[in-house]
Amino acid sequence: MIQVTPVILCGCSGTRLWPLARGGFPKQFLCLTGDNSLFQQTAERLQGLDSTTIQAIAPLIVCNEEHRFLAQEQLRESGIKGAKFLLEPIARNTAPALTLAALAAQDGGADPVLVVTPADQAVSRVEIFTQAVKTAITEAATGSIVILGIQPDRPETGYGYIKAGASANTQGTVTTVERFVEKPNLETAQAYVNEGSYFWNAGIFVLKASVWLKAMETFQPEMLTKIKHAWESRQPDSQFLRPGKAEFEQVPGESIDYAVMERCPGSAFATKMVSLDAGWSDLGAWDAVWNIQEKDADGNAHKGDVISKDCRDTFVHASSRLVSLVGVQNLVVIETADAILVADKSRGQDVKHIVEALNKQRRQEQNLHRKVYRPWGWYDSIDGGGRFKVKRILVNPKASLSLQMHHHRAEHWVVVSGTAEITNGDKVTILSENQSTYIPLGQTHRLSNPGTIPLEIIEVQSGSYLGEDDIVRFEDQYGRTV
Repeated sequence: MIQVTPVILCGCSGTRLWPLARGGFPKQFLCLTGDNSLFQQTAERLQGLDSTTIQAIAPLIVCNEEHRFLAQEQLRESGIKGAKFLLEPIARNTAPALTLAALAAQDGGADPVLVVTPADQAVSRVEIFTQAVKTAITEAATGSIVILGIQPDRPETGYGYIKAGASANTQGTVTTVERFVEKPNLETAQAYVNEGSYFWNAGIFVLKASVWLKAMETFQPEMLTKIKHAWESRQPDSQFLRPGKAEFEQVPGESIDYAVMERCPGSAFATKMVSLDAGWSDLGAWDAVWNIQEKDADGNAHKGDVISKDCRDTFVHASSRLVSLVGVQNLVVIETADAILVADKSRGQDVKHIVEALNKQRRQEQNLHRKVYRPWGWYDSIDGGGRFKVKRILVNPKASLSLQMHHHRAEHWVVVSGTAEITNGDKVTILSENQSTYIPLGQTHRLSNPGTIPLEIIEVQSGSYLGEDDIVRFEDQYGRTV
């Protein structure tokens, strides 16, 4: 049996899909196709690898510390158990992320084949994808580095390309990689498509853990040493593994391609490609999202509450209110509770400049939605002014916020539904629907849901400073300190 460990790289941000994708809720956790997020779809695709010769175990998820509970909850919703989470204390690109995963996979003496994939891609023909990955696994078990190459259907300047050897155009064929090439201009991309032996680089790699570490030792020895130091300082916490923060901060950021893959063709590392034509997309911008949606006779793809008249080739995503269009074409309109994007569909790559402007202005719309998910539930900031803020808060059954206090604000809580257990200083009380309490400034407090149905409250904050960083935590069942 070939032992296989799926590795899902979950550290992407997807700034070109703002305002749905944000720093605190990145692209991979969005439901852009169907009812499941891209991350859930990725994890579910990798559940079908078992066969008479392949045994796949629970996946390794490499993600940002900030997104750990979001990823954990989405896996729970998908029914995927046993996953381990490697938490990057700081983003260092995909080469360090994969190296951490390889070290973790070898923990205990194993040397599985790693199926490494980003968390933010869409595949419409899963059975074809699964068969291609199984072919790659069989090849990788012999010691080769295998990459999936996507058969291009258009000249694309946003992807890197793979130059493959003979017979590469047959679905599922294993062929030698001659070289990797950078993102081309349009003329070069068209020449690649016409030539027929160039494939899009999907960033999906299949190789043994030991082979990756040997390649790192060959091409990036200093980086490998620093990552090993961080791994040796790791701290386990239930499903989470945290490499040493100070050590990991010394690791340079580099992609898998630049650090290793581009150096492999012609080296001692046999580099192969399996061709794939399975309806793949990396959904890198809004035009790509529009491209995979079901459309009406005029090419319009609309989600949510949308009314349009005499429109053509538009994409509208309405999250919280009615969006109406009249007589327009080739537009993207993305509506959320606190931000709206209107863009020419061909200018999707330029949305990142809006995010850069938000960063420079230090605006919260870059990082958080109005509705923010937490491990205990969520809150929605429904109103606010100079010295007050109103939140709608939902606490899941048996969940609890941290024991905390605030230096600059007091809070009023009104129970809308469910049962609340309130710690207010030394006093613990139970409140039910329509009952309320007051938390003075500086008072230690906690909100818990002891019941079996969700608890919903309205919170009114008042004070001189109402930022989310005005929290001093004393106890937290989720291990948070900030």
